[in-house]
Amino acid sequence: MANRFSLAMERTGQWVFSQEISTDIIVEVGEANFCLHKFMLVAKSNHIRKVILDSKETDLTRINLSDIPGGPEMFEKAAKFCYGVNFEITVHNVAALRCAAEYLQMTDKYCDGNLAGRTEDFMSQVALTTLSGALVVLKSCEDLLPMAYDLGIVQRCVEIATAKACVEANFPSRSPPNWWTEELTILDITFFEGIIASMKARGAKGLTLASAIITYTERSLRDLVRDHSGNGVRSIDSAESDLRLRQRDILETIVALLPPEKSAFPINFLCCLLRTAIFLRADGRCKSELEKRVSLILEHVTVDDLLVLSFTYDGERLFDLESVRKIISGFVEREKSVAVFNAGDFKELCSTAMLRVGKTIDAYLGEIATYADLSISKFNGIANLVPKPARKVDDDLYRAIDIYLKAHPNLDEIEREKVCSVMDPLKLSYEARVHSSQNKRLPVQIVLHALYYDQLKLRSGEDDHNTVDAITTRNQVQADTSLVKENEELRTELLKMKMYIQDIKKGEPTSSKSSAKKTTFFSSMSKTLGKLNPFKHGSKDTLNIEDGMPDLTKPRRRRFSIS
Repeated sequence: MANRFSLAMERTGQWVFSQEISTDIIVEVGEANFCLHKFMLVAKSNHIRKVILDSKETDLTRINLSDIPGGPEMFEKAAKFCYGVNFEITVHNVAALRCAAEYLQMTDKYCDGNLAGRTEDFMSQVALTTLSGALVVLKSCEDLLPMAYDLGIVQRCVEIATAKACVEANFPSRSPPNWWTEELTILDITFFEGIIASMKARGAKGLTLASAIITYTERSLRDLVRDHSGNGVRSIDSAESDLRLRQRDILETIVALLPPEKSAFPINFLCCLLRTAIFLRADGRCKSELEKRVSLILEHVTVDDLLVLSFTYDGERLFDLESVRKIISGFVEREKSVAVFNAGDFKELCSTAMLRVGKTIDAYLGEIATYADLSISKFNGIANLVPKPARKVDDDLYRAIDIYLKAHPNLDEIEREKVCSVMDPLKLSYEARVHSSQNKRLPVQIVLHALYYDQLKLRSGEDDHNTVDAITTRNQVQADTSLVKENEELRTELLKMKMYIQDIKKGEPTSSKSSAKKTTFFSSMSKTLGKLNPFKHGSKDTLNIEDGMPDLTKPRRRRFSIS
């Protein structure tokens, strides 16, 4: 910066000292000092004239103009204009020169053909005749506020750029057709917001606005929206740094600009925006708007899209799955409302969209089930959001449950039953039932459901496509499950008795008193076993047999499918 100022002073000195008249005033602009002549400056600048006249010093030799728009560089050009030295006006400096001319009061009202008039002519005849030129001038106004607003430069640039962008959107003049959207990416978010708002007012189509917004977002939030590998962002970067605060402001403004058409944006773009909102901790309105938009087109979502929402950028841990839950819940509620409106029964019939979403959710559960920090409540919470009729078969859900059980091997029986509670074992295909019957990770009740269902089908001779009374099947399975538990208790008691008898045989006494006690022990043990006998009241019931009396009870026939 200092080197640039010294070069400017060197150049200024060349044309100032060529006048062969000693300078009589020093103009300070920031760190730069300009040695000039009062009469040359006063002839063009009414502001400098007033400063000199209003000064209490009889011979003012130094003035400070550090607050001039454009700084030392623009003052140098203004001073050259006062001295009649040629310099170049471009689309990059015309706005700054116009603001500097206004500050120095170098207008045509003070002097004909002054700097203000020259810059106005250049903007009208050159800079603002093309879209690119208008956008460059608008970009240069970022450092000239609020004067650029007061002079109407910003408004003129926005109006001209908007008009030309709308024309390009409908009748492209070059390839690729959306080249104009790339041009808009040079702007600050505030000016971009003005362009989009002006295009909406002109009646631009939603797809046209979406094209511009997507391009701008991918350029301004590149490391967050376009980098899906996770290499560009680490969790530590989510701190409240200046960069993240600026990115949050950009994101919230972009979401507010989204056109209302639900099909204007691809769903993967909306999912990336929502993940960015979660990462940047955007406000609730921003996240709710994105969740609503994703929910509206959830039938087109893929598993990868939902995974984008679920994981941090490094892919090492799960985000809070609350947004995924809200999206699915919103879609299901809307489907229920549509079914009621159409006088249908949502419990019996689901739309094609709901069936597709149900399949996607089950596949999604299978992907996130491998993560250790996924709790049972969160897993079941998402699985239960899908209505039962939306799953013709539960094979995909069974796969997700099996993956979850495999990834969480330390779950006890109750916890495994809780995981499996979201699945209907009677809605598994034949292949899935065969697999589940051999799956040691499943709780015993689920295995029995599968086994008993197939056994009923074999007895009735029905094929896999016919239905069986589900209530009867479930009741019978529950009864058989109870019987299995009773048999397990009986085996345990028998094992304890056997060990106890072995211990007594090792220290068997010889006295008659001991023999009497031994007889008493076997008597009581016999009664205990009789009470535990699951075949009570049948031909093998020994509880009621009196000594010396044969059992005359007619045997009762009963089939047991479980040994």
